[in-house]
Amino acid sequence: MAGQKLDPIDRQILAELQAEGRMTNVELASRVGISAPPCLRRVRGLEEAGFIRGYHASINARELGFEVQVFAMVRLNSQAEADLAAFEAQCKAWPLVRECHMLNGEIDFILKCVAPDLSSFQSFLTEQLLKAPHVANVKTSLVIRCAKDEPGLPFDVLEARLARNA
Repeated sequence: MAGQKLDPIDRQILAELQAEGRMTNVELASRVGISAPPCLRRVRGLEEAGFIRGYHASINARELGFEVQVFAMVRLNSQAEADLAAFEAQCKAWPLVRECHMLNGEIDFILKCVAPDLSSFQSFLTEQLLKAPHVANVKTSLVIRCAKDEPGLPFDVLEARLARNA
């Protein structure tokens, strides 16, 4: 199932599940205008094809005591593929690192990190991140507040583009 081969019902299923992943298959089928058995087949097909990677609850980090969110901009002293892959693997092993993105430009990676408090993040920074192989420097920015945190994809933009190109 390549992206362009998804039909409007598949895209609507994805949009509905993105908005509310806990609905029953019967409810989903009703929302997209098909019966439950083909809806379930489509959902399973979308899962198997990798369009749906999982189902997750949106957790309030601050309510659980994770008061600190930091973006760390990391520059490595080597951009050899093996060193980039090793850094990515290390990021996957660090619990405080919630996202790791390789970038183009002066910064090699940006990490989204969470911690219960500033001293916990500082310990992670000085004892692990800065000591990781090939890390040349790290610049950090503490999040003061979040103005927008919109997970998922803007399906309305996709549909508009597809309609223009049809």
